[in-house]
Amino acid sequence: MMRALRTALLALFAATGPAVAEITDIRILSFKDLNGWEEDDHAAALETFLSTCPDMPGRDWTTICAMALNPTNPKLFFELFFRPVQVMDGNAPLFTGYFEPELDGSLTRTERFRIPVYAPPQDLPRPWPTRRMIETTDILKNRGLEIAWVDDLTALFFAQIQGSFRINLTNGSTMRLGFAAANGYNYKSVGQALVDRGIYQPHQVSAETIGNWVRRNPKDGPELLRENPSYVFFEEITRIEGTDGPVGAMNWPLTPLRSIAVDTDYVPLGAPVWVEKNGTSRLRRLMIAQDVGSAIKGAQRADIFMGTGDTAGRVAGQLKDGGRMILLAPIQRAYAMAEELAQ
Repeated sequence: MMRALRTALLALFAATGPAVAEITDIRILSFKDLNGWEEDDHAAALETFLSTCPDMPGRDWTTICAMALNPTNPKLFFELFFRPVQVMDGNAPLFTGYFEPELDGSLTRTERFRIPVYAPPQDLPRPWPTRRMIETTDILKNRGLEIAWVDDLTALFFAQIQGSFRINLTNGSTMRLGFAAANGYNYKSVGQALVDRGIYQPHQVSAETIGNWVRRNPKDGPELLRENPSYVFFEEITRIEGTDGPVGAMNWPLTPLRSIAVDTDYVPLGAPVWVEKNGTSRLRRLMIAQDVGSAIKGAQRADIFMGTGDTAGRVAGQLKDGGRMILLAPIQRAYAMAEELAQ
Protein backbone atom coordinates (compact mmCIF):
# COMPACT_ATOMS: atom_id res chain seq x y z
CA MET A 1 0.00 0.00 0.00
CA MET A 2 2.80 2.44 0.88
CA ARG A 3 4.41 1.88 -2.52
CA ALA A 4 1.09 2.60 -4.23
CA LEU A 5 0.69 5.83 -2.25
CA ARG A 6 4.18 6.96 -3.13
CA THR A 7 3.68 6.13 -6.81
CA ALA A 8 0.41 8.05 -6.78
CA LEU A 9 2.11 11.08 -5.28
CA LEU A 10 4.81 10.91 -7.95
CA ALA A 11 2.05 10.90 -10.56
CA LEU A 12 0.65 14.05 -9.01
CA PHE A 13 4.05 15.75 -9.18
CA ALA A 14 4.74 14.81 -12.81
CA ALA A 15 6.52 17.67 -14.60
CA THR A 16 6.95 19.65 -11.37
CA GLY A 17 9.79 17.65 -9.83
CA PRO A 18 9.83 14.34 -7.94
CA ALA A 19 8.37 14.19 -4.46
CA VAL A 20 10.46 12.59 -1.74
CA ALA A 21 7.80 12.77 0.95
CA GLU A 22 6.57 10.10 3.31
CA ILE A 23 2.82 9.67 3.07
CA THR A 24 0.27 7.61 4.96
CA ASP A 25 -2.88 8.19 2.93
CA ILE A 26 -4.21 9.88 -0.20
CA ARG A 27 -7.91 10.53 -0.73
CA ILE A 28 -9.55 11.82 -3.88
CA LEU A 29 -12.61 13.83 -2.90
CA SER A 30 -15.42 15.68 -4.64
CA PHE A 31 -16.09 19.39 -4.37
CA LYS A 32 -19.17 18.55 -2.32
CA ASP A 33 -16.79 17.30 0.37
CA LEU A 34 -15.24 20.76 0.78
CA ASN A 35 -16.87 22.60 3.66
CA GLY A 36 -17.76 26.13 2.59
CA TRP A 37 -16.81 25.68 -1.06
CA GLU A 38 -20.06 27.18 -2.35
CA GLU A 39 -19.66 30.38 -0.33
CA ASP A 40 -16.07 31.30 -1.25
CA ASP A 41 -15.04 34.18 -3.53
CA HIS A 42 -13.70 32.05 -6.38
CA ALA A 43 -12.99 35.10 -8.54
CA ALA A 44 -10.55 36.40 -5.92
CA ALA A 45 -8.87 32.99 -5.74
CA LEU A 46 -8.61 32.88 -9.53
CA GLU A 47 -6.95 36.31 -9.64
CA THR A 48 -4.27 35.11 -7.20
CA PHE A 49 -3.88 31.84 -9.10
CA LEU A 50 -3.29 33.72 -12.37
CA SER A 51 -0.47 35.79 -10.86
CA THR A 52 1.84 32.74 -10.82
CA CYS A 53 0.14 30.19 -13.07
CA PRO A 54 2.21 31.03 -16.20
CA ASP A 55 5.37 29.98 -14.35
CA MET A 56 4.18 26.43 -13.66
CA PRO A 57 5.77 23.69 -15.82
CA GLY A 58 3.86 21.00 -17.69
CA ARG A 59 1.44 20.90 -20.62
CA ASP A 60 -1.59 20.44 -18.40
CA TRP A 61 -0.74 23.60 -16.46
CA THR A 62 -0.22 25.49 -19.74
CA THR A 63 -3.70 24.48 -20.86
CA ILE A 64 -5.24 25.31 -17.50
CA CYS A 65 -3.59 28.73 -17.41
CA ALA A 66 -4.87 29.54 -20.88
CA MET A 67 -8.41 28.55 -19.89
CA ALA A 68 -8.15 30.59 -16.68
CA LEU A 69 -7.72 33.92 -18.45
CA ASN A 70 -11.37 34.76 -19.13
CA PRO A 71 -13.73 32.27 -17.47
CA THR A 72 -17.31 33.48 -17.14
CA ASN A 73 -17.70 31.38 -13.98
CA PRO A 74 -14.53 31.09 -11.82
CA LYS A 75 -16.10 28.49 -9.53
CA LEU A 76 -17.03 26.28 -12.47
CA PHE A 77 -13.52 26.73 -13.88
CA PHE A 78 -11.95 25.12 -10.80
CA GLU A 79 -14.56 22.36 -10.75
CA LEU A 80 -14.00 21.50 -14.42
CA PHE A 81 -10.21 21.41 -14.43
CA PHE A 82 -9.33 20.14 -10.94
CA ARG A 83 -10.12 17.40 -8.47
CA PRO A 84 -9.67 17.74 -4.67
CA VAL A 85 -6.91 15.50 -3.31
CA GLN A 86 -6.13 15.15 0.39
CA VAL A 87 -2.56 14.00 1.09
CA MET A 88 -1.62 12.95 4.64
CA ASP A 89 1.65 12.02 6.30
CA GLY A 90 0.43 10.95 9.74
CA ASN A 91 1.01 14.34 11.37
CA ALA A 92 -1.76 16.56 12.73
CA PRO A 93 -2.77 19.46 10.46
CA LEU A 94 -1.40 22.85 11.52
CA PHE A 95 -2.00 26.35 10.17
CA THR A 96 0.10 29.32 11.26
CA GLY A 97 0.35 32.84 9.91
CA TYR A 98 3.07 35.17 8.68
CA PHE A 99 3.19 38.78 7.56
CA GLU A 100 5.35 41.55 6.13
CA PRO A 101 6.61 43.80 8.95
CA GLU A 102 6.97 47.57 8.64
CA LEU A 103 9.87 49.31 10.36
CA ASP A 104 10.98 52.93 10.59
CA GLY A 105 14.46 53.62 9.29
CA SER A 106 17.03 55.80 7.60
CA LEU A 107 19.49 55.47 4.73
CA THR A 108 22.18 56.89 6.99
CA ARG A 109 23.14 56.13 10.58
CA THR A 110 21.69 58.59 13.10
CA GLU A 111 21.35 58.81 16.86
CA ARG A 112 17.96 57.11 16.63
CA PHE A 113 18.61 54.73 13.75
CA ARG A 114 21.72 52.80 14.78
CA ILE A 115 20.92 49.17 13.94
CA PRO A 116 22.22 48.12 10.50
CA VAL A 117 20.32 46.04 7.97
CA TYR A 118 22.98 44.11 6.08
CA ALA A 119 23.30 42.90 2.51
CA PRO A 120 25.16 39.57 2.27
CA PRO A 121 28.96 39.85 2.02
CA GLN A 122 30.59 38.00 -0.84
CA ASP A 123 33.34 36.55 1.31
CA LEU A 124 31.72 35.34 4.53
CA PRO A 125 34.20 33.15 6.41
CA ARG A 126 33.40 29.48 7.03
CA PRO A 127 32.05 28.62 9.43
CA TRP A 128 29.83 31.62 8.88
CA PRO A 129 29.50 34.08 11.77
CA THR A 130 26.62 33.63 14.19
CA ARG A 131 24.13 36.34 15.09
CA ARG A 132 26.15 37.07 18.22
CA MET A 133 29.36 37.56 16.23
CA ILE A 134 27.65 39.80 13.67
CA GLU A 135 26.04 42.01 16.32
CA THR A 136 28.89 42.23 18.83
CA THR A 137 32.05 42.34 16.67
CA ASP A 138 33.34 44.41 13.75
CA ILE A 139 33.23 41.51 11.28
CA LEU A 140 30.77 43.26 8.94
CA LYS A 141 31.24 46.89 9.92
CA ASN A 142 32.57 49.56 7.57
CA ARG A 143 32.36 47.33 4.49
CA GLY A 144 29.55 49.15 2.71
CA LEU A 145 27.06 46.36 3.42
CA GLU A 146 24.54 48.52 5.28
CA ILE A 147 21.37 48.85 3.18
CA ALA A 148 19.63 50.99 5.79
CA TRP A 149 19.47 51.61 9.54
CA VAL A 150 16.54 50.92 11.89
CA ASP A 151 15.74 51.69 15.51
CA ASP A 152 14.23 48.45 16.83
CA LEU A 153 16.40 45.36 17.26
CA THR A 154 13.45 43.11 18.10
CA ALA A 155 11.46 44.26 15.07
CA LEU A 156 14.44 43.51 12.83
CA PHE A 157 14.83 40.10 14.49
CA PHE A 158 11.24 39.17 13.62
CA ALA A 159 11.59 40.68 10.14
CA GLN A 160 14.43 38.22 9.60
CA ILE A 161 12.14 35.38 10.63
CA GLN A 162 9.47 36.59 8.18
CA GLY A 163 12.04 36.97 5.40
CA SER A 164 10.86 40.32 4.04
CA PHE A 165 9.81 43.74 5.32
CA ARG A 166 9.29 47.39 4.47
CA ILE A 167 11.15 50.37 5.86
CA ASN A 168 9.41 53.75 6.14
CA LEU A 169 12.35 56.09 5.61
CA THR A 170 12.92 59.51 7.11
CA ASN A 171 12.82 61.08 3.63
CA GLY A 172 9.19 60.01 3.23
CA SER A 173 9.83 57.12 0.85
CA THR A 174 9.38 53.41 1.43
CA MET A 175 12.00 50.71 0.86
CA ARG A 176 11.04 47.05 0.42
CA LEU A 177 13.57 44.39 1.39
CA GLY A 178 13.56 40.68 0.66
CA PHE A 179 15.57 37.63 1.69
CA ALA A 180 19.01 37.52 0.05
CA ALA A 181 20.98 34.95 2.09
CA ALA A 182 21.34 33.41 5.54
CA ASN A 183 24.32 32.38 7.64
CA GLY A 184 23.33 28.72 7.60
CA TYR A 185 22.46 28.16 11.25
CA ASN A 186 19.15 26.63 12.29
CA TYR A 187 16.63 28.84 14.06
CA LYS A 188 16.55 28.49 17.85
CA SER A 189 13.35 29.59 19.57
CA VAL A 190 13.86 32.54 21.91
CA GLY A 191 10.30 32.07 23.11
CA GLN A 192 11.24 28.61 24.35
CA ALA A 193 14.26 30.15 26.07
CA LEU A 194 11.91 32.43 28.05
CA VAL A 195 9.82 29.40 29.00
CA ASP A 196 12.92 27.46 30.06
CA ARG A 197 13.93 30.35 32.31
CA GLY A 198 10.51 30.30 33.97
CA ILE A 199 9.67 33.82 32.80
CA TYR A 200 6.58 32.78 30.82
CA GLN A 201 4.34 29.77 30.42
CA PRO A 202 4.18 28.30 26.89
CA HIS A 203 0.68 29.68 26.23
CA GLN A 204 1.87 33.20 27.10
CA VAL A 205 4.66 33.36 24.53
CA SER A 206 4.09 35.36 21.35
CA ALA A 207 6.07 37.78 19.21
CA GLU A 208 4.46 40.64 21.15
CA THR A 209 5.40 39.29 24.59
CA ILE A 210 8.95 38.56 23.42
CA GLY A 211 9.30 42.05 21.99
CA ASN A 212 7.96 43.70 25.15
CA TRP A 213 10.32 41.66 27.36
CA VAL A 214 13.34 42.57 25.24
CA ARG A 215 12.47 46.25 25.35
CA ARG A 216 11.98 46.16 29.14
CA ASN A 217 15.40 44.53 29.53
CA PRO A 218 17.88 46.58 27.49
CA LYS A 219 20.86 44.46 28.59
CA ASP A 220 19.42 40.95 28.78
CA GLY A 221 17.02 41.47 25.87
CA PRO A 222 19.60 41.60 23.06
CA GLU A 223 21.39 38.67 24.68
CA LEU A 224 18.17 36.65 24.55
CA LEU A 225 17.83 37.31 20.81
CA ARG A 226 21.44 36.26 20.27
CA GLU A 227 20.63 32.80 21.58
CA ASN A 228 19.21 32.28 18.09
CA PRO A 229 22.37 31.95 15.96
CA SER A 230 20.50 32.27 12.63
CA TYR A 231 20.94 35.55 10.79
CA VAL A 232 19.30 36.72 7.54
CA PHE A 233 20.73 39.17 5.00
CA PHE A 234 18.52 41.25 2.72
CA GLU A 235 18.38 42.91 -0.67
CA GLU A 236 16.25 45.78 -1.92
CA ILE A 237 13.26 44.77 -4.03
CA THR A 238 12.44 47.39 -6.65
CA ARG A 239 10.60 45.52 -9.41
CA ILE A 240 7.13 45.48 -7.82
CA GLU A 241 4.68 48.23 -6.88
CA GLY A 242 4.74 49.56 -3.36
CA THR A 243 1.10 48.61 -2.92
CA ASP A 244 1.76 44.97 -3.80
CA GLY A 245 2.55 42.29 -1.27
CA PRO A 246 6.05 40.94 -0.68
CA VAL A 247 7.65 38.56 -3.17
CA GLY A 248 7.15 34.86 -2.44
CA ALA A 249 9.10 31.80 -3.55
CA MET A 250 7.69 32.11 -7.09
CA ASN A 251 9.14 35.66 -7.35
CA TRP A 252 5.74 37.33 -7.58
CA PRO A 253 3.84 39.35 -4.95
CA LEU A 254 1.83 37.49 -2.33
CA THR A 255 -1.86 38.17 -1.70
CA PRO A 256 -3.16 38.50 1.89
CA LEU A 257 -5.39 35.59 2.93
CA ARG A 258 -5.01 33.97 -0.50
CA SER A 259 -1.30 33.05 -0.60
CA ILE A 260 0.16 30.29 1.58
CA ALA A 261 3.57 28.81 2.23
CA VAL A 262 3.70 25.02 1.88
CA ASP A 263 6.02 22.02 1.90
CA THR A 264 6.83 21.40 -1.76
CA ASP A 265 7.41 17.70 -1.06
CA TYR A 266 3.61 17.49 -0.98
CA VAL A 267 2.23 20.54 -2.75
CA PRO A 268 3.55 21.99 -6.04
CA LEU A 269 4.19 25.72 -5.99
CA GLY A 270 1.42 27.55 -7.79
CA ALA A 271 -1.23 24.92 -7.09
CA PRO A 272 -4.65 25.82 -5.62
CA VAL A 273 -5.21 24.52 -2.10
CA TRP A 274 -8.53 24.40 -0.28
CA VAL A 275 -7.99 25.48 3.35
CA GLU A 276 -10.31 24.62 6.21
CA LYS A 277 -8.74 26.30 9.21
CA ASN A 278 -10.46 25.86 12.55
CA GLY A 279 -10.02 27.93 15.69
CA THR A 280 -11.61 31.16 16.86
CA SER A 281 -11.43 32.73 13.40
CA ARG A 282 -12.38 29.92 11.05
CA LEU A 283 -11.36 30.07 7.40
CA ARG A 284 -12.92 28.17 4.54
CA ARG A 285 -11.09 29.50 1.51
CA LEU A 286 -9.34 28.60 -1.73
CA MET A 287 -5.71 29.70 -1.49
CA ILE A 288 -2.67 29.38 -3.73
CA ALA A 289 0.65 27.75 -2.76
CA GLN A 290 3.06 30.57 -3.65
CA ASP A 291 5.68 30.46 -0.93
CA VAL A 292 7.80 28.17 1.25
CA GLY A 293 9.24 28.37 4.75
CA SER A 294 11.96 26.53 6.64
CA ALA A 295 9.49 25.59 9.40
CA ILE A 296 6.70 24.58 7.02
CA LYS A 297 7.11 20.81 6.79
CA GLY A 298 4.39 18.24 6.20
CA ALA A 299 1.46 17.33 4.00
CA GLN A 300 -1.04 19.14 6.24
CA ARG A 301 1.11 22.15 7.14
CA ALA A 302 0.65 25.67 5.79
CA ASP A 303 1.58 29.23 6.70
CA ILE A 304 -1.06 31.77 5.71
CA PHE A 305 0.12 35.19 4.51
CA MET A 306 -1.85 37.73 6.52
CA GLY A 307 -0.68 41.01 4.98
CA THR A 308 1.57 43.95 5.87
CA GLY A 309 2.03 45.91 9.07
CA ASP A 310 1.35 45.66 12.79
CA THR A 311 -2.28 44.59 12.57
CA ALA A 312 -1.44 41.71 10.25
CA GLY A 313 1.46 40.84 12.54
CA ARG A 314 -0.73 40.60 15.62
CA VAL A 315 -3.20 38.33 13.83
CA ALA A 316 -0.42 36.18 12.39
CA GLY A 317 1.25 35.83 15.79
CA GLN A 318 -1.94 34.43 17.33
CA LEU A 319 -2.68 31.93 14.57
CA LYS A 320 -1.96 28.31 15.45
CA ASP A 321 -4.92 26.16 14.48
CA GLY A 322 -5.86 22.76 13.17
CA GLY A 323 -8.18 21.84 10.32
CA ARG A 324 -7.34 20.31 6.97
CA MET A 325 -5.89 21.31 3.60
CA ILE A 326 -6.84 19.77 0.29
CA LEU A 327 -4.82 20.13 -2.88
CA LEU A 328 -6.66 20.83 -6.11
CA ALA A 329 -4.84 18.66 -8.66
CA PRO A 330 -5.26 18.97 -12.43
CA ILE A 331 -7.90 16.47 -13.38
CA GLN A 332 -5.56 14.33 -15.50
CA ARG A 333 -3.14 13.95 -12.60
CA ALA A 334 -5.94 13.17 -10.18
CA TYR A 335 -7.17 10.40 -12.48
CA ALA A 336 -3.62 9.05 -12.77
CA MET A 337 -3.46 8.93 -8.98
CA ALA A 338 -6.81 7.15 -8.82
CA GLU A 339 -5.57 4.51 -11.23
CA GLU A 340 -2.38 3.96 -9.23
CA LEU A 341 -4.32 3.63 -5.98
CA ALA A 342 -6.79 1.18 -7.55
CA GLN A 343 -4.05 -1.22 -8.60
